Amino acid sequence: MFGGAEMENRNLRYDIMPEIAAHWSPRAFDENQPVADDDLFALDEAARIAPSCFNEQPWRFIVARSPESRQKLTACLSANNQLWAGKAPVLTVILAKANFSHNGKPNRWHTFDTGTAWGYLSLEAQHRGLITHPMGGFSVELVREAFLVPEDYSIVAVAAIGYYGNRDNLLPQFQERERPNPRKPIDEIIDIY
Repeated sequence: MFGGAEMENRNLRYDIMPEIAAHWSPRAFDENQPVADDDLFALDEAARIAPSCFNEQPWRFIVARSPESRQKLTACLSANNQLWAGKAPVLTVILAKANFSHNGKPNRWHTFDTGTAWGYLSLEAQHRGLITHPMGGFSVELVREAFLVPEDYSIVAVAAIGYYGNRDNLLPQFQERERPNPRKPIDEIIDIY
């Protein structure tokens, strides 16, 4: 998909897993190539084995795959995200249960743990030749209403999943941004004592 000069802005100084090094969040989805059941369930399996506080596994995923459910979820997205995300063959709502099951107390790690599960899912997608694009631009209220999400679940994100398409099919404002984003140098994100 991208390599060489396009990936140079990642400033990689250390040898890391190829799936991590190559991972980014494109917008150009191939709307004519569905995600096979085995691939979709493998992504969910990768998320399922993620670690969590007290083994709570607070994450839940609502998978919108049918044209009707994808249209319903696309309507919950911000106007800009609606312009490209609706072409993805799979849209997913990422949920996190806010309280522990064993004692009903708030689980302050619920979004951290769910983010870890999403990371596992996303890297498994990369490994299988799929692309993912998580989004924060959506209406929590509309998603909660459209998919009957219980109040004890935080709606963390919505993500598009599928195969990379043709960037030339994107609107011009997205074409110019359809490349891996630069990353901060490692010394800006870590302090070692």
